[in-house]
Amino acid sequence: MIRTKAAALALSLLFPLAGADMPPATPGMQYVGLTPGGLRIVANSVPGPLGAAPTVLLIGGLNGNDASAATVTDEARRFSRTTRSKRRYRLLSIPLANPAASKLIFPPAGTAYRDNAESNELWRWIGIQAPDFVIIVANEDFGLAEALSRNVVAGVGSIPAVRVAPALRTAAERGILRLVPADVRASGAHRELLRRTERSPRQVADELAQYYGHTFPDAIYINAIALIGQLRLGNVAEVRKLVEPYVDGTKDSLARPTSLHLAGHLIFAELAVRTADPRYLQLVRRVAELGFTPNGEMRESMPFHDEMSDSVFMAAPIVAKAGALTGENKYFDMAARHVAFMQKLVLRPDGLYRHSPLTDAAWGRGNAFPALGLALTLEAFPKTHPEYRHLLQAFQRHMARLAEFQLPESEGMWHEVIDEPASYAEFSATAMIATAMAMGVRNGWLDSRTYQPLVDNAWRGVVRRIGAEGVLMDVCESTNKQPSLDAYLHRAAILGNDPRGGAMALLFATEMAGLGK
Repeated sequence: MIRTKAAALALSLLFPLAGADMPPATPGMQYVGLTPGGLRIVANSVPGPLGAAPTVLLIGGLNGNDASAATVTDEARRFSRTTRSKRRYRLLSIPLANPAASKLIFPPAGTAYRDNAESNELWRWIGIQAPDFVIIVANEDFGLAEALSRNVVAGVGSIPAVRVAPALRTAAERGILRLVPADVRASGAHRELLRRTERSPRQVADELAQYYGHTFPDAIYINAIALIGQLRLGNVAEVRKLVEPYVDGTKDSLARPTSLHLAGHLIFAELAVRTADPRYLQLVRRVAELGFTPNGEMRESMPFHDEMSDSVFMAAPIVAKAGALTGENKYFDMAARHVAFMQKLVLRPDGLYRHSPLTDAAWGRGNAFPALGLALTLEAFPKTHPEYRHLLQAFQRHMARLAEFQLPESEGMWHEVIDEPASYAEFSATAMIATAMAMGVRNGWLDSRTYQPLVDNAWRGVVRRIGAEGVLMDVCESTNKQPSLDAYLHRAAILGNDPRGGAMALLFATEMAGLGK
């Protein structure tokens, strides 16, 4: 029960329903996640003293909107009113961690964030925030305090935590924060995040390269991007050996063609440039010719697009690279035509891409594919071509729109659904969008003063989510076109090794390491 009208008003303002148009503008406010019913779980941050300081997390409302929610709200408000120089730590607070009063279990079970959504969201959010001490205000915490203290939280590290019963009087009288130890030490999770963020892009690329880019069982884009990362690291001989069965005819790279196979031929385009071996060019040209009838006329679009925004990446770059390798203008014409065709299908009036005409949902990777696809296309496109200017403007407009939805500097990520600020911070889309932005800065398509900070912020967010042995946090599962926004919001978020996420992270790391050109 909320104890005062002021506390009730504060809480009502903190928990808007999903579907608002804009991300939060309140300083220190961020979203933890979404309940299955669409309620946003909100966290707030109050900075600590200037310089390095521990982080304390205060959690209430695990059993719904009870007295603990008001207690946490009051305690955080009082802390924010203290002089900053007198604060010993930074304070994170989640007043209403479980607004729908769902059943919780810790460590969480099921597929994140589809099953036990609130449990999984809290667990992973706490892990990536890596506080040094957690206070849980609850009569029943569903084992959260013990689970945080005894487990490697979300693959990051352990976090000391205590549970305290909700205050029977006001938080001022009870003094919940006096439970914070006088000498808060860095938690295991905090130390692990420091280790992760201290790595250079080249170190991260070398680590990822141990786990991704060593097989090529099928000529699809996931495998190809990982091998391009390996090429950038100088492992040309190994890559050539892996792709040789498709070059010598032992295997047919288009035996069962899909759009994924079109982009899978990007590895052959890269090898054609690096080795001048005509066999690679032959494979690239074979794909590009799919855009033409037997009489040589351009088709309306490249095949296999399935009306999905992915196809801007899957088809346009490989056709443009065929033009760059052969000097034949028809391939540039086809690449530009395909981009225009797809934009009529999936480019929304507000500048974001819907994933398919089935719904207006601006799925994260559904925007990352056009972002990276246009960047790769532009790199191959001659500036003298009449469509170059239109492609460049399309890329610039999309980058400007995406910039509006990047999480703040401390996070740097893009959401699993770009314009739903409580959807999870998605790994692969962030790596792809940031790679496209970095390419834009490198090639002079984007203003470095505006976009390089966004790229750097994205790198900090991504590298925090790359653990040991190639383990990644929150890579959206493989996703075909979905019938509704809700379906996109409930896509599984992978925590572990993932070939797609690993390939895109390796591409991003090599770009950040200066190996992109």
